[in-house]
Amino acid sequence: MKYRPLGDTGIQISEISFGTWAAGGSWGRVEDEESLRALATAMESGVNFFDTADVYGDGRAERLLSQATKGKEDEIYIATKFCRAGDIHDPKTYSEETVRAYCEASLSRLGRERIDLYQIHCPPLAILKDGSVFEVLEKLQSEGKIRHYGVSVESVEEGLVCLDVPGVKALQVILNIFRQKPLEKLLPEAQKRGVGILARLPLASGLLTGKFSETSSFEEDDHRKFNRNGEHFNVGETFAGLPFEKGVELSRKLDWIADSRGKMTHAALRWLLDCPEVSCVIPGFKSEAQVVDNLKAQSVPSFTPEEMERLAVFYREEVHPYIRGSY
Repeated sequence: MKYRPLGDTGIQISEISFGTWAAGGSWGRVEDEESLRALATAMESGVNFFDTADVYGDGRAERLLSQATKGKEDEIYIATKFCRAGDIHDPKTYSEETVRAYCEASLSRLGRERIDLYQIHCPPLAILKDGSVFEVLEKLQSEGKIRHYGVSVESVEEGLVCLDVPGVKALQVILNIFRQKPLEKLLPEAQKRGVGILARLPLASGLLTGKFSETSSFEEDDHRKFNRNGEHFNVGETFAGLPFEKGVELSRKLDWIADSRGKMTHAALRWLLDCPEVSCVIPGFKSEAQVVDNLKAQSVPSFTPEEMERLAVFYREEVHPYIRGSY
């Protein structure tokens, strides 16, 4: 396993880490026993960083991480998030009383005395511009409840606002071959300011695995069905904001990235690892086999400059016009 600095925090994290949204729920049926096996395999392979949130399975994912990392609290870093258990547009959701309650609840579920990275979970731009929530996070940090804080954002504009806050040490962004906009300005600026980048949804909800067809179906409790057009949260969180059928069509045009890299999944993750500003990529998982497969991306060939340019042109000319939602 290779490790990269999380910005200027002094923390070194595994370049392939894992998110636990799927383990918590909203990606179809998943069994806790399988999730625990997957987490154990990841840690045995050198993974030392996991991302979660209080709303993933209403705390289910945090409790799984508590169980999986028991006795390893000093060697396994956990990032969690808050605010989406409430009304994200209500300033009261970001008050000291409310945020403190969220924090204490997460600490209890995680079985920890301190959260390594506490992130605001995709709040509205107005909340970020107001900035009061950052004062609350500073207080929690001074009390030792959290080590560092950051923000999970939906758009480049939101990310740039966060970079003006000195205490923000990490940004979690949607970044993949279908969502390249952050490469233009946000990632270079974050690197300049010593802010870590967590690349989420690296496989565009599975589109970049190449396994879907236009007739693929999903379970009722899978966000790839119930949020396909942004019915419940930002459309960018599902299939990178692309209409599903268009995403499948575009993914077929990327077959070539698997040449010499085994499969599209490995190639899509490798593309992100080839971005020097990225601290880690955080694919999700529903099984131990997916963890094992995703880790193979470390050993496949990097993209050449010519290939990177080809993908940049593909994004600008064929993908960008179809992405929906602010990003």
